[in-house]
Amino acid sequence: MSEPDQRLFFLLQRAAHRLRTAVDRRCLAVAHVTTAQLGALYAVRDRPGITQQELARVLGLRESAVTALVGRLTAANLLHKQAHPREHRAVVLELTDAGTAALNAAEPEVDRFNAELRALLGDDGFVRTAEALHRLAYWEI
Repeated sequence: MSEPDQRLFFLLQRAAHRLRTAVDRRCLAVAHVTTAQLGALYAVRDRPGITQQELARVLGLRESAVTALVGRLTAANLLHKQAHPREHRAVVLELTDAGTAALNAAEPEVDRFNAELRALLGDDGFVRTAEALHRLAYWEI
């Protein structure tokens, strides 16, 4: 039997693509949002009054990418933009009722997917993988 592939970066890329594709399909079916959109909605929910610049930092994206993402979410009536009370060029992002509904619709599917991952990896493997991915996601390279 051959040794498992040790090209970690390649494996991370492949796994991320496969997982994102699978969860995107599921979230689009139940909540009409992608995982990227879902991530932005979670960030806005979890950080009331967040600006687009702050959202870019939280999501690890360029501001231009977040501008496009927020534009799509605003056009879909999932987010509302309002002038920042102190910074004249900034806007504050808020969930709309439809945005909250999309989060609520997606949450059971996200929970189901996490349960499938936990079954695949085992409880210990799931926790260890989450911890390792967290370290990688916030690693100061």
